[in-house]
Amino acid sequence: MKTDAELLAEAKARIREVSAADTAKALGGPTPPILLDVREPKETNLGRIAGAKVIPLGDIRNSVEATIPHDANVVVYCARGNRSAFAADTLQQMGYTNVASMAGGWMAWMTIDGPVEG
Repeated sequence: MKTDAELLAEAKARIREVSAADTAKALGGPTPPILLDVREPKETNLGRIAGAKVIPLGDIRNSVEATIPHDANVVVYCARGNRSAFAADTLQQMGYTNVASMAGGWMAWMTIDGPVEG
């Protein structure tokens, strides 16, 4: 059996991570990524990155394909970057080809004073 830390390390080895600063910069670019917030409603009710789509991690497999095309540029985030790593790994297994997890998640976004909505 593997620990959660081991599973997380394996997922992070398979995915691409981007910083909050790089994500903010990309949002201002010519082809901004789709932001996917995988936190739970009690968390997203406190605020989320402006324009983010919200699909809790447990609903990814059942809901994401109706919301986000497979060829979209997607940046996934959560509170600290762990659930988003698992979500990015899952999306890649589902055939998504341009997915990244935002390292540090919502906490990192707040540190750089990124735009939020509540």
